[in-house]
Amino acid sequence: MVGIEEELLLVDAEAHALAHVADRVLPHIELPRERVDHEAFLCEIEVRSEPRASAGEAVTDLGAGRAAVLGAGGTPMAVGIHPAAEFGDVRLVDSERYRRVEGQMRGLIRRTPECALHVHVAMPTPDAAVAGLMGLREALPLIGALGAGSPYWFGIDSGLASARSAIVRAYPGRGLPPSLRSWEEYLDSLDGIAMGGGPQDSTMVWWDARLQPRLGTIELRELDVQAGLVEASGMAALVHGLARRAAEQPPPRLTPPEALHWSSFRAVRDGLDAELLFRGRLRPVREAARDLLDELRGSDDALDGVEKILREGGAARLQRDIRERDGMPALLSALAARTAQPL
Repeated sequence: MVGIEEELLLVDAEAHALAHVADRVLPHIELPRERVDHEAFLCEIEVRSEPRASAGEAVTDLGAGRAAVLGAGGTPMAVGIHPAAEFGDVRLVDSERYRRVEGQMRGLIRRTPECALHVHVAMPTPDAAVAGLMGLREALPLIGALGAGSPYWFGIDSGLASARSAIVRAYPGRGLPPSLRSWEEYLDSLDGIAMGGGPQDSTMVWWDARLQPRLGTIELRELDVQAGLVEASGMAALVHGLARRAAEQPPPRLTPPEALHWSSFRAVRDGLDAELLFRGRLRPVREAARDLLDELRGSDDALDGVEKILREGGAARLQRDIRERDGMPALLSALAARTAQPL
């Protein structure tokens, strides 16, 4: 089973500036609160799928969620960070959880809202979950490069393929999960986090991929939300396939964290143009991705969404082309229009 969550910005319908209206939009959304709810920011809303057998089915739920937001009078925009929002244009949801987060993160959470795509994959046993998590850990740079789609921040080009990824790296505990070989090692890692003054609540452990014992899943967390539902479906299918295969066939060796950290930075910086570590050697992203797609071919038709990303050159390039050709207002309009397109 696979489930997907996506965080969407809410923007003004005309100028497409951030609109801090989630508390006014949510009561009018005709879906259960389990499917659409608050995130940390009042200009942001989270849409969730039901647990589904395939990524394609789960993304159909996301499409219904986007349509429900539009039907309630909201204008959603699926992008990692708003390309033109001013630094500090932030209002937080008034809840105990987010008051606690603000107390811990302080100014870090008041820079700009950021939106990610989260993919949950159900696991049969705790040790299978650890093996699946390690399989995702090995592929995190490649996953990040394929999904990178936030080149602009605060009205200017960041020079990166995923400015959102660079922003969230400042939060404590973000980045790679540690090397783990068993459920007991996972529990030991949680003890170490608490020993250092970190959270004792496992839901506040913010690795780029993590275990979710309460749900019985592993969760890929740190991926730019995708403007197009086809691309979201493709990325979710890729994560689903990788996690299931690793749960059945655990990685024989784990890559040193230093190597994955550097390749993750290359993915954030260069997106599809990156050369990064994949299966023991540096390789161009497109080459590594096509090898992986050949291996997973037939497991889920939604993988065609990854082919679309490769064919079109990636979201960061597409956004830059629009901005350079037609200007920032045109880019904002294009992102809102793309978000509103049905699957």
